[in-house]
Amino acid sequence: MRRFKKCVILLLVFIMVGSVRTWGESIGEGGLTPDVIQEIHQSFEMGASTRALINALTNNDLKKLALNREMYVAHDNLFNHKIKTKGMTNQKKSGRCWLFAGLNTMRPKVIEKYKLKEFEFSQSYLFFWDKFEKANTFLEFIIETRDRDPLDRELQIIVKSPFPDGGLWIYVVELIEKYGVVPKSVMPESEQTSNTGMMDRLISRKLRQDAAVLREMSENGATVSGLRARKVEMLKEIYRMLILHFGVPPKEFRWRYETKDSVVSEIKTYTPKSFFEEVVNVNLRDYVPIYNHPVRPYNKLYQMRLARNIYNRPDNTIINLDTQQMREFALKQLLDNQPVYFACDVSKEDSYEHGIMAPKIYDYEALYGLDFSMSKADKFRYLESHSTHAMVFVGVDTLEGEPTKWLVENSWGDEKGDKGYWTMYDEWFDEYVYKVIINKEYLPKRVLDILETEPIVLPPWDPM
Repeated sequence: MRRFKKCVILLLVFIMVGSVRTWGESIGEGGLTPDVIQEIHQSFEMGASTRALINALTNNDLKKLALNREMYVAHDNLFNHKIKTKGMTNQKKSGRCWLFAGLNTMRPKVIEKYKLKEFEFSQSYLFFWDKFEKANTFLEFIIETRDRDPLDRELQIIVKSPFPDGGLWIYVVELIEKYGVVPKSVMPESEQTSNTGMMDRLISRKLRQDAAVLREMSENGATVSGLRARKVEMLKEIYRMLILHFGVPPKEFRWRYETKDSVVSEIKTYTPKSFFEEVVNVNLRDYVPIYNHPVRPYNKLYQMRLARNIYNRPDNTIINLDTQQMREFALKQLLDNQPVYFACDVSKEDSYEHGIMAPKIYDYEALYGLDFSMSKADKFRYLESHSTHAMVFVGVDTLEGEPTKWLVENSWGDEKGDKGYWTMYDEWFDEYVYKVIINKEYLPKRVLDILETEPIVLPPWDPM
């Protein structure tokens, strides 16, 4: 029996040693050996043109070198259809593009309705409530996941970003329905709303501290009602911090306006909700998020798990369509003088200096002699591209009924782009636009019927 046990032990040791050796050998394979390095080195040729490129690239701004001169010269910023807008908004050093874009879709209606010289909603007001709601949502997610391992994938995503600036169209809808809106003069920007980095870091630290307390309470037997009671005390601290950064959000205010003809209205008292109902009067539930998720099947309804700012509201639900359908519906809405909220990958193939969004505006392929092309699906699949910024279409240039370029209102002030506006060429729309928000009246029945289907739930780590 002893001999048998000894044989078994020796066999196990032999297997383990063999496994380690095989594993070690596999790690050694594929490395940059001297022979491989030598082969690669010999493939490089230092000719006159390569030397000139080295001199150019090591001494100049890459984008200036790669700017496609032919495309730039051919560019114009003329559009045969424009929506009248006045003034340019500026989100400054904050991630509030979604909020600016959402409010900017409603701004032209107020300006036209009251014949105003200009008008701007208070982004700071809604941002206050968005931040407070996100703090509550984070703590509720912590309570919801209290029994999970700290390295659980969903929990890690929650903890990584407890207090983000970013958001979606549906966040705008939920906030306005719950809190209304106010003019910018009623709750203007503060230094912290315009530059959110340090505020976000400090409140995120506080929320993570709160998360540790709640999980420890749960481990010690606290009930959900007990955890929520403690959460309210935590939120009182967050609320105070927000007021210190934003000021106090108004419950009631007085507003009057001056028309472009210098006529001053009577002063009137509003609540934020009554102001939206009377002055704006838009049914935000009529607007449908249409996405182009190039990796998922089209003509399906999807729901993005954990994508909400208000805890007791549904996650973001979208219809996934191909780019051609997105373009068709966006054009239809725009030609009816309705601005179109959209989201895209603003960091790709666009010129901040010239306000041009066009594939090949920077001709890197000619500069390096390499092919950088990828399909939209592969860009998305391998994280080369994803939605990073929300803006508004306020004009379009068409030829024989088809769009050739789109006029974009950004929220980066009037110093970037063409006095704050950008020209998006239609080919760029194909490659980098991922979302448009379309009123139901511009959608055919076959698309609206998708809303009645059961959504497919996307995990929070999905690229969209």
